[in-house]
Amino acid sequence: MALALFQRAGAPVPPSDVPGSGGPGGSTPGSGEPGGPASDAALIEGSLADPDGFAGLFDRHADEIHRYAARRLDDVSVADDVTAETFLVAFRKRARYDLSRADARPWLYGIASNLISGHRRAETRRLKALARSFRHAPEQAAGFEERSAERLTADRLRPALAAALARLSSAERDLLLLVAWAELTYEEAAEALGIPVGTVRSRLSRTRTKIRRFLDSLEPHA
Repeated sequence: MALALFQRAGAPVPPSDVPGSGGPGGSTPGSGEPGGPASDAALIEGSLADPDGFAGLFDRHADEIHRYAARRLDDVSVADDVTAETFLVAFRKRARYDLSRADARPWLYGIASNLISGHRRAETRRLKALARSFRHAPEQAAGFEERSAERLTADRLRPALAAALARLSSAERDLLLLVAWAELTYEEAAEALGIPVGTVRSRLSRTRTKIRRFLDSLEPHA
């Protein structure tokens, strides 16, 4: 799938042995250890002189970005487009990448989140449709803990939680799902969204409170 998406994006096609991409090519400047894979930053830096080298970054992260987009949009075809466009945008902007950041995942997730925002209405419609299947079953709302919202699973997204997600602002939902589904740290989420870490912490706290209150409202009253 990764090769087809990269061809679709119109960027360089991954060669059979991209230096530093984990293949048999050996060490590359910027790799973590001699003989080990190059960091994302090293791949990006190398691609400035040899654009084909950017294919190593795509090969390393495309499937992960695609899974995230598919979870958010529930449409594999649209996720294909988002993934292809994410790496095309990244390729075009690679000269501006901060090479002090060895891991490019937050950068890529930030690009993907911006592209997903163009499909915000479709995502909200999907969440509301799933929420409509919820019939106030109290057991689905019970037992909400401080980090329950960060343990969401896309394959079994509960209708009650879908309803809660649909009530969040786009900024709140982006942040929550970058932490829950992309498993970014607070610092990485801050980098992805271009906001301070303090804002990440406060926004997540408010978001958890909103979800908790909504789920608590579904509990049967004595």
